[in-house]
Amino acid sequence: MKKMKTALISVYHKDGIAEFAKELVGLGFTIYASGGTAKHLAAAGVEVTDVAMLVGGGAILGHRVVTLSREIHAGLLSRNVQEDIDELARLGIPRFDLVCVDLYPLEEEIAKPDGTRESVIEKTDIGGPTLIRSAVKGGRLVICEPDDRQKAIDWLKAGEPEIATRDMRQGISESKGFMEKQAAKGEFIVAKYVSASAEYLSNGKYADMLGQEIAACKYGENAAQTPAALFSSGANDPLALDKFKLIEGIAPSYNNWCDIDRMLQTITHIAAAHSKNRNSIPFIAVGVKHGNACGAAVGDSKSEALKKMMAGDPLAIFGGLIMTNFPVNESVTEHLAGKLLDAVIAPGFSPEAIAALKRKGGKCRLIANEALQSLDEKCLDNAVRFRYVRGGFLRQPNYTFVLDLKSEELKKYGAISPELENDLLLAWAIGATSNSNTIAIVKNGQLLGNGVGQQDRVGAAKLAIERARRSEHDIKGAVAYSDSFFPFPDGPKILIDAGVKAILATSGSIRDKEIISLCQELNVALYMIPDAVGRGFFGH
Repeated sequence: MKKMKTALISVYHKDGIAEFAKELVGLGFTIYASGGTAKHLAAAGVEVTDVAMLVGGGAILGHRVVTLSREIHAGLLSRNVQEDIDELARLGIPRFDLVCVDLYPLEEEIAKPDGTRESVIEKTDIGGPTLIRSAVKGGRLVICEPDDRQKAIDWLKAGEPEIATRDMRQGISESKGFMEKQAAKGEFIVAKYVSASAEYLSNGKYADMLGQEIAACKYGENAAQTPAALFSSGANDPLALDKFKLIEGIAPSYNNWCDIDRMLQTITHIAAAHSKNRNSIPFIAVGVKHGNACGAAVGDSKSEALKKMMAGDPLAIFGGLIMTNFPVNESVTEHLAGKLLDAVIAPGFSPEAIAALKRKGGKCRLIANEALQSLDEKCLDNAVRFRYVRGGFLRQPNYTFVLDLKSEELKKYGAISPELENDLLLAWAIGATSNSNTIAIVKNGQLLGNGVGQQDRVGAAKLAIERARRSEHDIKGAVAYSDSFFPFPDGPKILIDAGVKAILATSGSIRDKEIISLCQELNVALYMIPDAVGRGFFGH
C-alpha cells in the first residue's frame, strides 16, 4: 500500500469524525485539523495538530481565515517532484495527502423562513470550498461526504486499487478510479454550493441545474437519442426518483422515469385532496401511458382500487405503468397477473407477488419506495421545475394547488352528495396533472375517461366520453372536471347529454352566466373556482 502520511480534516458536522480519524491514524496518518475540529478530535483521544500552528502569526479573526493561508494550500498544491518536496521541507510545511472537509449548511440557512442576509452570509463557507478545490487540483484524496469516509478507509486498506467497475443491474458506470471519482464529487459539491449562493444573492436572477448521474438509460425518448441518464439533484425528498429501488426486471428506461415522475404528480394530488378534505387517505391506484392517467381509482380496499383502476381503460393500460400507495401482495395480484405492464411501482412487494408479476426478459419492472405508503398533503413536490428551451431553460414553481371544497372562493351552484364530491376530488387530481386541455370523467371512485391533450374543450369532452363508452362504462351519474373554464356552453352541454350530473371547472369566461344557467336548467350541479386560483394547466 502506498503510504499516505498526512491528513487535513476540517468539518462542520462532527458526528463520526473522531472514528474516521482514528482509522487514519491506524493506517499511519498524521492528523492536522482546523480549530473546532482539532478540539473535538483531541477530546476524543486523537493525536492532532491544529493547522493554526502552521500559519505564520497563528489564528486570527476567530479562526475564520486559518485555512486560507499559503502554508495550507502549499501543502495541497505542491507537486510530487523533488523541487517542491525540498521547498516544503525548507518551509516546514507538510504535504497533505488526504483532505476531509464538509461545508457550512448554507442551503439549510437559505431555506429557513426566518433566515436573514446576515445569517446566510455567516453560514457561507469560504475555507471549505477552497480546500476542496486546492486538493482536487493537487491530486489529493478528497472526502467531502460522511458516506465516503468508510469507502476511503476500505480503499486505503485494499491497497488503493484503481479498478473500474460497472453495476449492470442499476446501469451505473464507475469508469473512473476512486481518486478521480472523489475529485469530481468535490468539484460538484462546490459548484452546487456556489450556485446556491449566487441564486440567493441575486434573488433568483442566476440559476443553474446541477445533478449527479445515478442511473444510465439505454437510450432517451427514442432509440437514436443517446446517451441518456437519470440525474439526482441530491434533494432530501423521500419520493425523489433516486429513492426508488428496482426489485425485479431490467433497468427503467428514460420514458419509464418520465412516467414515474408524472404518476407521482397524480397520486400525490389524489392523496393531498383527500387529506385536506376528508382527513383520511383511501387506497389509491393509478395507471399511466405517456404520462397521462388512463386508469385511476380509490377504494376502501387494495383489491377494489386495483380492480377499478385496471378496468378504467383496459385497452390503454396495455403496456402501461401503475403505481399504488399500498404494498402489492398475493391477494391483489389477480388483477395484475397476465397483464402486459411495463412497470409496477408500490411501497413494496411480497415474494409471491414478485413471482406472479415477473415477465420474461425482466420486461415488467417492479420498483419499490416505502414512502408511497405515507402519502398526505405534505407529500406534494415543492421543488422548482425546470424545462430546457432552445438557448436556456424555463423555471417555475411546481403545481401544488390542492382543491378545497370548503374554500370561500369555490362557488357551488347546486348541491351534491359527499360521494359525488369525492368523485370530483379524484377527477380534479387526475385532470390537473394531465396534459391540458383536459376533461376527466369519474364515477364511484373510478376514472371512466380522460380526454387529455386537446386543443379545444369540446374535443376534450368528446374524447373523455368516447373513451368511457369504449370501455362500456355507464356515464349516467358521473362527474366531470375541466382544467380551465368553458368558453362556450357547448362543452358542458355535451357532458350533460352524456349523463354527467356534476361539473367542476374554473370561472373566468365571459359566458360564465350562460354556463351556470344551463346547468341549473338541466339540474346539474356546477362547482366553479376562479381561473387565477384553480386553473389546472399541466404539461405544456
